[in-house]
Formats: sequence, C-alpha cells, structure tokens
Amino acid sequence: MPQPPIGEPRRPLLTVTADTLVAADFTPRRQRPSRSRAATAGPLTPYRRLFALPGTRAFTLGSLLARLPMGMFSVSAVVMIAGSRGSYALAGAVTATGLAATALLAPWTARLIDRHGQARVAVPATVAAVLGSLALVLCVRYGAADWTLFLCYAATATTPNTGGMSRARWAHLLRDDSAARHSANSFEQAADELCFMLGPILAAFLCTTVFPEAGTLVGAVLLLTGVVVFTCQRSTEPPVPGRPASVPGRQASASRRPASASRRQASASRRPAAASSTATAPSPLRAAGMRPLLAVCLAMGAVFGAMEVVTIAFADAEGRQSVAGVVLGLQAAGSCAAGLVFGALKPGGSASRRLPWCVAAMTALMTLPLLAATLTGSLAALAVALLLAGMATAPTMITTMTLVQQRTPEGRLNEGMTLAVTGLLGGIACGAAVGGRVTEQVSATAGYWVPVAASLTAVLIAVLVRPRAPRAARR
Repeated sequence: MPQPPIGEPRRPLLTVTADTLVAADFTPRRQRPSRSRAATAGPLTPYRRLFALPGTRAFTLGSLLARLPMGMFSVSAVVMIAGSRGSYALAGAVTATGLAATALLAPWTARLIDRHGQARVAVPATVAAVLGSLALVLCVRYGAADWTLFLCYAATATTPNTGGMSRARWAHLLRDDSAARHSANSFEQAADELCFMLGPILAAFLCTTVFPEAGTLVGAVLLLTGVVVFTCQRSTEPPVPGRPASVPGRQASASRRPASASRRQASASRRPAAASSTATAPSPLRAAGMRPLLAVCLAMGAVFGAMEVVTIAFADAEGRQSVAGVVLGLQAAGSCAAGLVFGALKPGGSASRRLPWCVAAMTALMTLPLLAATLTGSLAALAVALLLAGMATAPTMITTMTLVQQRTPEGRLNEGMTLAVTGLLGGIACGAAVGGRVTEQVSATAGYWVPVAASLTAVLIAVLVRPRAPRAARR
C-alpha cells in the first residue's frame, strides 16, 4: 500500500473498488482511556486530588489528632468533677466558664496566629492549655477548692482553632482553584463532625472504664501531639503578611539589578512595616456581610446546643440515658456523610445564594425529631430522625465557612473563621440553656421546639440580611 513521503502530513487514502469509493485514514488516533482508569473516576476523586498535594496528608493527620480532644474535654470534665464532688451543677458551671473564656480568648489567639504565624503561636498556646488541663486533674484529684476548678478550666481557652488553621492552609494551597477549595471545606466539615462524634464516646469510655481523669489526660496528650505534628509541616503553612518567604537565588539576582531598581527597593524598605502587616487590614467584624453571617452562626449553634440537651433528657425520660451519646452520634454521622457527598459535587451559583436554601433545608429536617418524639415517643424513631436531620448540617456549615473565607479581609483568615466558631459556641451555650429550661418546666418532647425555632431564626437572618459578597470574592 502506498505511503506518504516522510515528513509530509498523513492524508486520507482514496481508492475505488467496483462501484464503491473507499477513504482510508491512517492518521494516528488518540488512545482512549482504559476502563480501569475510567473506573477510578468516582465520588472520591476530588479528595484524592487534594491529598496528592505534597504535605497535605501530614498536616491533616496532625489536625485530626488535635481536633479529636475538642469533643472529649467537656464530657471528661463533667464526669470527672461530678464523680468526685457529687455535683452536676458544679461540673456544668465549670464547663460553661471554660466556654465563655474560649469565646473571649479564641479570636485574640487567632489574631496572633495570623500576625505571627501558626507555628510560633499555636504551640505555646497549646502548651498553656495542656497545663491548664493537668492543673484541673490535680485540683480534682487532691480536693482543691471549687474556685480553682474554674480557674484551671478557663486556662484551657488558649487552645488554638486547629480546624481554622487547617482551612487556612487549604485556602492558601488552593487559592486559584475554587472547586478544590469547595472539596477541601467539605472534607474539613466532615472531619469536624467525625471528631465531635467520636470524641464524647472515647471520653466516656476512658472515664468510666479506666479512671475518671483518663479522658482529660488522653485528650491533653492527643492535643499537644496533634498540634506539634501539624505545625511541623512548614511547607504548607500560609505566609505571614509582610514576611514573604525567601526564594533561593533571589539575593544573587538582586545584586545584578540596576542602580535605579536598588534605589526603589531601598526606598520601599524604609516604608512603615505596619503597611504590610495584619494591623492594616480591617477587623473581620467590620467586613461587609460578616455580622449577619455571625448571627446565622449564633442561631445554628443554638440548634446544636438545644438538640443535644433535649435528646439527653428525652433518653433519660425513657430510662435509656446510656444510649443518648449513640443517638446523638447518628446525627453527626449523617452530617459527616452528607459533607463528603456535598464536597464531591459542584453546586451551582454563589455561596451567598445557596446559604438561605441550605438553612431552609436544615429547618425542614429539624422538624423530623420533633415529629418523631411527639407522634411515636420512640427512641429508635428519634435516632432515625436525627440521622436524617444531620444530613443538612454539613452542607449548611460548608456554605457558611465558604462565605466566611470570602468576606474575611486578606491576612486575617484564621481570625475570621475563629469568630464563626465563637458564634457557634455562644449559640450552643444559649441553646443548651433554653432547651434545658423548656425540658425541665414543660417536657423533653416540647424541648424539640427550641431547635426548630432557632433554625427558623437562622432562615430569617439569611433571607432578610443578605449583602452582596465583595468583588474579590466573586472572581
């Protein structure tokens, strides 16, 4: 068969057979992807791409170790203090004091992290928090005065927001890929749910089967180990504003610059250092749209706090308080699964438009526990309802954290996300107080109206106060 000369492009070969014109195309074909390669593209593909980046697996491991104790400390403190002093009121007051101290100190700690770097601030802050936990154990063990318990537990408020630092690393690594940032935020939310689901179970197991102080001690070790592992991954740490990372060979190339460039660089170096630091960036509280967003976080926190207290009371009324943690864990499990699925999808539209719909879906699903408790009175039906209700939690939180990242001024991302977490913690405290009061004065079934009312409040805030996102966030 004739072939085209070497070097000329291949053209179709035309020939005639009987009354048929045949065209044979000998140009090379692209190799089709194999079936095995196509089979690897599935719902987990976005997460595989995330962890293909260098250093991401290591800092994620450290983040998970550091976040697991966040669900352990309060349960461990309640069991330890109530078991030794015989007072749940004292135990609740101590943990509430720690929550209030965290709300005050956490934004300040996050501001220092944004200004001076994660490694320089997070490790000393964690050491201080661990020392507070150890002091609490010693005071409980040796019968110190009650006021010392409040002081020691308040010292643990310096614990850095590891989840916020982890999200800041993803935002730095994926600053040019919005789809990958969506998957990263979804994974982080699923990790939060997983840690808050496993933490109380682990704490209750250690405190009841080993010794009452075991939960606090193990949590302190996990926290310090996780933060050290996390901060040792310096290659993925976001740069501190005003302190650009040094690049090899930069000094050598700078020596060959013209004199005019050197003079410009010298004049630039004489500018005030504050011009490039986080001090010049406005506070996240003053950013457009942040205050309504934090109000939404406050209302959603009230949903979570009320649901926890009311569910424990409902299980106690049924004589099965021991399984209350498992029932609440199903809500976290539903949220974790929904978060992973939501991260594998590519939702359309902006996050500001999605938020009201997500909060409305969460409100609709929050009526399921109310219906299950009212119509059936069965703890098994309530467990299924909580599993379904939790499926709207992660998409709502993912969308909320995405908006927090978009509306936080550059250089203060960790502070902005910590403010959102602080809003959630404040809402949890308020929801727990209101839910407990309704449960005590009316009934545990009536207490499920509290999370429904709180979620309706979040819907009203999200719908009525919806400012436009900044231009930089809509790019």
